[in-house]
Amino acid sequence: MAVSSRGFATQLEFKLTNLHHVSHGLASNKRKRMCFQRDRLTILSRIRCCCSDPVVPIRGPSGSGKSKEKAEEWRFDHKKSPHRVRVHASPAMPFASAQSRFLSKQEKFYPRCTPRNSGPQSRDTPPKRDTGIANEKDWGISLLNENVNESGTNEDGSTWYRESGEDLGENGYRCRWTRMGGQSHGGSSEWKETWWEKSDWSGYKELGVEKSGRNAEGDSWWETWQEVLHQDEWSNLARIERSAQKQAKSGTENAGWYEKWWEKYDAKGWTEKGAHKYGRLNEQSWWEKWGEHYDGGGSVLKWTDKWAETELGTKWGDKWEEKFFAGIGSRHGETWHVSPSGERWSRTWGEEHFGNGKVHKYGKSTTGESWDIVVDEETYYEAEPHYGWADVVGDSSQLLSIQPRERPPGVYPNLDFGSSPTPQVDDQPDIPPPPISE
Repeated sequence: MAVSSRGFATQLEFKLTNLHHVSHGLASNKRKRMCFQRDRLTILSRIRCCCSDPVVPIRGPSGSGKSKEKAEEWRFDHKKSPHRVRVHASPAMPFASAQSRFLSKQEKFYPRCTPRNSGPQSRDTPPKRDTGIANEKDWGISLLNENVNESGTNEDGSTWYRESGEDLGENGYRCRWTRMGGQSHGGSSEWKETWWEKSDWSGYKELGVEKSGRNAEGDSWWETWQEVLHQDEWSNLARIERSAQKQAKSGTENAGWYEKWWEKYDAKGWTEKGAHKYGRLNEQSWWEKWGEHYDGGGSVLKWTDKWAETELGTKWGDKWEEKFFAGIGSRHGETWHVSPSGERWSRTWGEEHFGNGKVHKYGKSTTGESWDIVVDEETYYEAEPHYGWADVVGDSSQLLSIQPRERPPGVYPNLDFGSSPTPQVDDQPDIPPPPISE
């Protein structure tokens, strides 16, 4: 059976698979295991940006093949169950590939610090969308053990600089840092990168990176990454937190995106993950937020909220939430659409899982649909994170190996858990730039 949904298509085209809720609000038993790349995003138009991924926020992986510019077709597949529906649509055109002009020609990893008295290699590649939080080894942070202040000019006329130092403060605070950067001959493009590590006598440790750049076409980007070890104020447990912010903006059209990611782990299995995303392509804008929370004892909460709109006034979105513990829990959500004239359509749905193989499913829509049934169905959810405490400890060897200043005899640390003195390094990302303006 095929149903055309022109209202949802507008100028965008979706490819949806593995939906948790569609027609009649009945969810599929199987839920895809994912860690950082939650929802792939698709769009018909191209953006000359550092984006190889598609962009409109819709749950489910996106296609990467070629597509035809036509309104999507939603086909309801009842092959496996009369209550399970799959939605298909032709794949959308992806953003420009890795060969896009917005990406530097340097696609491979280059060492960013060469031997002394030769300039650091330019790392002018912008961040990529939907790549989550990188591991510390991917950054290749290598701080110099001495104060350095040097600069130079390359054969092509481009200039470079490199600085390093150490700042000290109260309670054993120490921040070792290295800054480097450069610009092309004439200044049409430039790049900057800062590395740092911090520690104090309370056991606090931090590793971080900030990078930014722009090219001759006016494209610009900014990215920061941080990894922190500290003792939780309430539980006294060791905690590792990781975060990343990324932003890119086109210099030739009204297009760009911004993402903020975070992860928190403690030694007893408590885990929190989430992301906020925003993007714009000329007259189209989209937003997405999601979160996961595991208490370490089997209780889990997950949620997603995403929406999009065009300057013509069309708006649409989708959101859902699930809570489970010991096989008992619930799911509920809503899909909605508003036309340029203000006409609103929505479908709400819900599930109650009783832990005995019985599931109560219910829902309704503004077009008169309604259902309220109890079915025999297996309950599936993830009670533990795909990537947890043991994983993050294994991937944080550089953070854990940071050596604090030697503490004199008779001097005791001020245990102000979870905080750190104000950084002394200029241009560090303590106050991030605002998201791209609309």
